[in-house]
Amino acid sequence: MAKKILIINGHPNMDSLNHTLSNSYAKAANEAGAKAEVINIGELTFNPNLAYGYKQKMRLEECLSDTLAKIQDAEHIVFVFPLWWGSYPALMKGFIDRIFLPKIAFDHDNNGKRVELLKGKSARIIITMEQPVWYYKSVCRSCATVQLKHITLNFCGIKKVKTTYFGTIEKMTEKRYKKIIQTVVLAAQKDVS
Repeated sequence: MAKKILIINGHPNMDSLNHTLSNSYAKAANEAGAKAEVINIGELTFNPNLAYGYKQKMRLEECLSDTLAKIQDAEHIVFVFPLWWGSYPALMKGFIDRIFLPKIAFDHDNNGKRVELLKGKSARIIITMEQPVWYYKSVCRSCATVQLKHITLNFCGIKKVKTTYFGTIEKMTEKRYKKIIQTVVLAAQKDVS
């Protein structure tokens, strides 16, 4: 049976490197025998504000309900996004706030112990940035990776998370562009096997 992979593109602009990387990953994964699909957060229409926190439940817009079903069905989830001010774009943060909710992504049993409702899935995080990767890791302390991988995904049960980084993208040559695409294609092929 084909591995189900969901790629979530967190860049709001459909004419971006992240959009190209998301589609390249999906194409490579499908060619390797997976069933991969891309969701572009920038094309969804939803309120990114978790207006009441966890005190009052907000109704999920249809696009979020559909996406949630795909997240729950996926075996592997890929997040592709640009690093903006040390984190992911605001729309992606709102997307995570609205979907990774109690009783959906995690819960607590009668003894107060956390229950990981997304347990058994794997993930990959692909981040593009204008700074060098070494600067992101040493000075910024991999802040977006820590936030998404450890504070969100691991908390909900997604423990196997791989990372791929592309730094100094504003200085990208055609040769480097092709190398970046090839790196994403190889990552997809590895994730399928």
